[in-house]
Amino acid sequence: MNALTLKPLAVRIPREIEKEILEAVEYAKLDKATVVRNLLQLGIAEWRKQTALELLRDGKLTFAKAAEMTKLSLWEFADLVKQRNVEWVQFTPEEIEKELKEASAAKHK
Repeated sequence: MNALTLKPLAVRIPREIEKEILEAVEYAKLDKATVVRNLLQLGIAEWRKQTALELLRDGKLTFAKAAEMTKLSLWEFADLVKQRNVEWVQFTPEEIEKELKEASAAKHK
């Protein structure tokens, strides 16, 4: 991270979270500010994934837009969808039947 792009941020946190941060500081052998930045980056990345998957599942984002939101490639996002067992293709029985008929007709031409 470039020091010129860092902005100060003041936030109040519960003691339990402070204990978690201090544990991470001790484990990582880094300063508190660096650990908090790293945790924020991880949290934001996970928030992006969770939100994109929910929006995809609910039909509010296309697969490509959801991948873009997560800042993952399409292949990486496909792996994420598979890992998290997200059902995002939603067809009615009628739509499935129509697709099968069209596929079968195309095959026999």
